[in-house]
Amino acid sequence: MNYLASRRSFLGAAGAGLAAASLPPAFAKIEPTPWGIKLGIATYTFREFDRADTIAFIKKLQIPWVSVKQMGVRGKYHWDMKAPAAEQAQAKKDFQDAGLKVMSAGNTDMKELTADGLRPLFEWAKNGGVPMLVAAPVHENIGVIEQLIKEYDIKVAIHNHGPEDKNFPTPESVLEVVKGRDPRFGLCMDVGHSARTGTDVVKAIADAGSRLLDMHVKDLTQFKDTPEKQAKNSQCDVGEGIMPFPQIFKQLKKMNYQGCVNLEYEINGKDPMVGVQKSFSYMRGVLAGLAGA
Repeated sequence: MNYLASRRSFLGAAGAGLAAASLPPAFAKIEPTPWGIKLGIATYTFREFDRADTIAFIKKLQIPWVSVKQMGVRGKYHWDMKAPAAEQAQAKKDFQDAGLKVMSAGNTDMKELTADGLRPLFEWAKNGGVPMLVAAPVHENIGVIEQLIKEYDIKVAIHNHGPEDKNFPTPESVLEVVKGRDPRFGLCMDVGHSARTGTDVVKAIADAGSRLLDMHVKDLTQFKDTPEKQAKNSQCDVGEGIMPFPQIFKQLKKMNYQGCVNLEYEINGKDPMVGVQKSFSYMRGVLAGLAGA
């Protein structure tokens, strides 16, 4: 399939929706689930900012669905899971008071091999009311994680991290280990990392089915027949690359996907908002076009 040509032809139909989605909040209330799709954001996008600034940015975007980074990045904490109880309660309250729904947390390192070693992560999620952990485990502790999923009723979505990930580089590698396990154990598919491995992202979404619990989305200008480092460094604002978002959204709609599609914007860390706004405007426009087709 020529995804680039398909996308360019699609934009004509989506143009009206894109224009409407770009209107400032003063002129239009943004639909939180365009075409039934929950557009969310991974707070790693705002890794250079503290929780207060991050929440202010997300409110401006009118995005209610959040995947929170609960560990420090460059000294900034959005929700420090190792902080004292009072700070934990304040973090939870700050997100709730802003009207934001924390749907997942991560990416969370899960390399401990024992239940006791992993239990603090699940205790934190339970106490914080966080229903899902996006995780980077190892093959050796998959059974232990499944036991904790059952004990705590917390979902775990394994995040595939591309060619550099020696454990779970592709969606297929995740699906292989969760097959036949508790239905709350599944995949957080990162479409950018998936595409860099040569995975057909639309087919992988279809193959995942109900095991697709969460998503991280981004766009790349190169990933086919491209040296790995070059592809990795080609991330761009969503809509400026070659990721097949219309086809992605169509497949999610077809399978009645109930999770979030979280923008994880990894470029322009010190000044992300222009690119983030453009990315959401593009996705909202595509969804508006699909809804009106």
